[in-house]
Amino acid sequence: MVHTKLTQHVVDFAAPTSWAGLPHIDDCFIALGTTIKVAGSQAAFKAIDFEAVIAAALTGIGRGATKLGVVSAMGADPKSSIFYNQVKGEMEKAVAQLGFKTLVLVRPAMLAGDREALNQPVRSGERMGLLVTRLLRPLIPANYQSVNAKDVAAALVHALKTSKPGTTCLLSGALQGAAAVCRN
Repeated sequence: MVHTKLTQHVVDFAAPTSWAGLPHIDDCFIALGTTIKVAGSQAAFKAIDFEAVIAAALTGIGRGATKLGVVSAMGADPKSSIFYNQVKGEMEKAVAQLGFKTLVLVRPAMLAGDREALNQPVRSGERMGLLVTRLLRPLIPANYQSVNAKDVAAALVHALKTSKPGTTCLLSGALQGAAAVCRN
């Protein structure tokens, strides 16, 4: 992504010292995650979806951020019997305890978007799920509908900029169409 106000800093998540040269920041956004299949194991998944997210949030605090926006997942719950949802819930609980004045968590349902453009593997089950949810969209409650990744990003930015101190959690229904709304 190219924007006049955006500077990308490439860091090594395994070496937090590589983050030392980062400038002061006001707001911290984290949209980091993988799948257990891509990660290769539950431990590798947790290293990304929990440990790297916490490391990035702590770096944000260290660089002056008082607001944090994080992409989580529908069903996030530290007590879930589903490992994926449990890790996401543990991550949410951990970031909530870090001391940010404002925390915005977004919990999208299935993400829609061009994964190939991001060099992510195309998953046939996901492709089928997106097709079915598009066909049945009028029958599916908004919080369970797939949501475009651009809508997730736009809603997260807007919510973090406009939220009052405290924690806000947005579900898929609140994310739908945000990119178009925020452009206007």
